[in-house]
Amino acid sequence: MTEYDTEFDIVVLGMGPGGEDVSGRLAEAGLSVAGVEAGLVGGECAYWACVPSKMMIRASGLLAEGRRISGMAGSADVRPDWTPVARRIRDEATDDWSDKVPAERFESKGGHLVRGHGRITGPREVTVGGRVLRARRGIVIATGTEPAIPPIEGLNGTPYWTNREAVAAEETPESLIVLGGGSVGSELAQVFSRFGTRVTLVEAADRLLPQEEPEAGRLLADVFTREGIAVRTGTKAERVAHDGEGFTLTLEGGETVRGTRLLVATGRRTDLTAIGTGTAGLDESAEFIEVDERMRAADGVWAVGDVTGRAAFTHVAVYQGRIAARDILGEGGPAADYRAVPRATFTDPEVASVGLSEQQARDEGLRVRVGLAAVDESARGWIHKAGNDGLVKLVEDAGRGVLVGATSAGPAGGEVLGALAVAVHNEVPTARLRHMMYAYPTFHRAIEDALETLE
Repeated sequence: MTEYDTEFDIVVLGMGPGGEDVSGRLAEAGLSVAGVEAGLVGGECAYWACVPSKMMIRASGLLAEGRRISGMAGSADVRPDWTPVARRIRDEATDDWSDKVPAERFESKGGHLVRGHGRITGPREVTVGGRVLRARRGIVIATGTEPAIPPIEGLNGTPYWTNREAVAAEETPESLIVLGGGSVGSELAQVFSRFGTRVTLVEAADRLLPQEEPEAGRLLADVFTREGIAVRTGTKAERVAHDGEGFTLTLEGGETVRGTRLLVATGRRTDLTAIGTGTAGLDESAEFIEVDERMRAADGVWAVGDVTGRAAFTHVAVYQGRIAARDILGEGGPAADYRAVPRATFTDPEVASVGLSEQQARDEGLRVRVGLAAVDESARGWIHKAGNDGLVKLVEDAGRGVLVGATSAGPAGGEVLGALAVAVHNEVPTARLRHMMYAYPTFHRAIEDALETLE
């Protein structure tokens, strides 16, 4: 293939995790594939989200552990330095925001990378700049999402941060206002606070992590408050002012918050109009692209990743990419199953969950039993002592005697979730879970404690 080729078997619009996975699989299978990307191959996760943010979290976690030495193992003088963190993100995670390696990896599989903004301009047709690409078999839409910026008076035109500017920061600000207490806002608030930034976290909902169980949000707020983060929940931002030296955020009720920087972390949005989905027979005014269990959106059109609205996680995008690739290749295989979608927020404590929350289960009309155990009251939590905040919450469909949801918060909460995800996905009876052995003294043994409290 050359840069002048115009016909391919498949055109993949967007080369983030989902698009990169499906395009690579199809190219390896021998199809001619054009991957269209206006930004960096690898997408948000590799350069501004999952990977670099977890490097930041790892560094801030080391600081926290050092501060816990006193009274446990002697004494330590902990002095934060952002320089090695910024260097590691630039050198190890992002190659200074260059996608040379993943681009070459895709092309080594036989794929053809097309740089630029792609737009669907006809049936099985994508235009990039002045170049028209025609897809014999069809188009895969994997264009992801972008930050959703709320219409707050005075915000537009100010030098606010999104996660991109926060991750790329060469130094930490003296003070920071974080607007949004979901996963991104909570993770970054704790990171910067542990590096010496004075942080105020504002969330309009009545708790942090509003998509998670209420107990998890309250737990995290308690930890944040102890660490010196000013948490404001149940209050909306009404107005933003920037005077060249910093931001002033006015909350409903008149309270004002001042910060050198303002991080907006209020969710993500799609822009289906920008990619011309209407031309493919899809509703451009919709929030997301609706797909079936094989990732089909229309005749000759598949969609994977955040743009489908299923769950904005890299593992979901890659999972969907595999299903779409199998469908395009006619290989069959299992259809998409979202009963046990796992997710994790990498705060300290980590907050991870799978399946339905208690409220979601009740809303579905299930007869619900709930089990709850505190990690700090478990044997391992008691041993761990400093930094042992956590909980395990189980949601059982009492009619069938199986778990339909679970939350694991605490040290290694995301790892403990693995056992719970298997249980929810495979509908393991809670009676069987009660009678299995849990290694002593592990954090996952708190699952057994929670099972004993089901009521």
